[in-house]
Amino acid sequence: MAKANGIDGLIGFIRKENAWSESLLQVLGEHIGPALEEFDLDFEDLDELLGDPWPMTLWGCAFEDLLGRTYGKGQTNVVDVYLGKRGWNETAEDRAYLAGLRSAAPSLYEVSQIVPGKSMELRDLLSDADPVTVREKSATRSLKPWDRIAVRVVPQGDDHVISGALLQFPAAAAEFLLDGLRQTLDLGPETELRLDQNVRRRCAPLFANAWLFAQLPKILDPEMPTLTNSSGDLLEFHDLRFPLSTGVLQRDVRGRLSAQPDLAPEGQKVWNWITTAPAIHSGPKGAMALDSSMDGQTVLGNLELKGKALTLSVNSAERAKRGRAMLMNALGDLVKSPLTSIRTVEQEMAEREEAPADEIPPDIARQIVHEHLDRHYRDTLDQPIPSLGGKTPRQAVRSAAGRKKVVAWLKHIENSNARNTESPTAEYDFRWMWEELGVLDARI
Repeated sequence: MAKANGIDGLIGFIRKENAWSESLLQVLGEHIGPALEEFDLDFEDLDELLGDPWPMTLWGCAFEDLLGRTYGKGQTNVVDVYLGKRGWNETAEDRAYLAGLRSAAPSLYEVSQIVPGKSMELRDLLSDADPVTVREKSATRSLKPWDRIAVRVVPQGDDHVISGALLQFPAAAAEFLLDGLRQTLDLGPETELRLDQNVRRRCAPLFANAWLFAQLPKILDPEMPTLTNSSGDLLEFHDLRFPLSTGVLQRDVRGRLSAQPDLAPEGQKVWNWITTAPAIHSGPKGAMALDSSMDGQTVLGNLELKGKALTLSVNSAERAKRGRAMLMNALGDLVKSPLTSIRTVEQEMAEREEAPADEIPPDIARQIVHEHLDRHYRDTLDQPIPSLGGKTPRQAVRSAAGRKKVVAWLKHIENSNARNTESPTAEYDFRWMWEELGVLDARI
């Protein structure tokens, strides 16, 4: 929090003045007290739980809130008092910054047009204000397009800058904040929030509260999300190994498999088990659906003929049962009853972590991943999406309401990929999808 623009001197002044120190502690209690009480924590616990720099960022949120408050009949304000007593010690630019910070209100902004080390554009999600470009160095090196942040925007000469206390809000935390604001202001769940500066200033503690109530449960009681495939089956990895019967040759099995309409060959001894049935995503509420597709068709499993056995790999017990029945019916006495090995999601992740790192050169890996994403998202444009009301992106974009949902969906997947900085997906260019759907103007 301590930085240029006169902040250092003001912090020192508050620490030496008991009345203002007590006021700061009171404001800090409003910002973090409800979460500390709910989760039975002390402020010192936040260091271990959240790590640097978040405890000081939360302190900074309370500090900046204090700067905009007035006390007593005389409406005394700490910035005014400080500038009146010590303003001679600050430059004109620093005095202007402190006055601007005093007047600024926090808001939730969507980030775009990032120029690393220089600037970014912020769109206020809580008002109808025009997007504003702010000069910023450090934050622009870590933020990604369509990130949401809570911060104060302060005029500085002909430009704008952001304050020192910046909280990044993942999608779930942002919704938590918006719901909290609606409840506090007694607004309906569908009401579009358009709040003036005075209202946002009064609601300042809600920003820190919402952030903490969204973050702490994940840290204190981390849970892996429920994972399903696109059929709604709980994810569980099954490998069914069908031994070939005595005297049976691989070519005998290949002949039978080639006659199966649901098996698409990937080579002489490898097949994809596919279906044209649409994904129904009927799993538990809040579950994350994972699956692979090929040319618009869902891949139910993979088969490989190796040595004296045929192996079917699927990602659920239900598909294992269906696949077993399909292959026993198709192959008959060519194979024996299968031996099945089962791995949970946790076991699969552990095996992958222990596996040796790929030796594929980064540029080749990037090309492979990007080509896969091209195919995947090309298919996705014609697949029903739950968040689009079960419509495909091409269908949804035809109406004004659907267009808004499509834009939000594109921002979500682009932001999610950009934040996966350890993967080649972070560098994938989604522009073509915006152009294809005719919403490129909403990306700028």
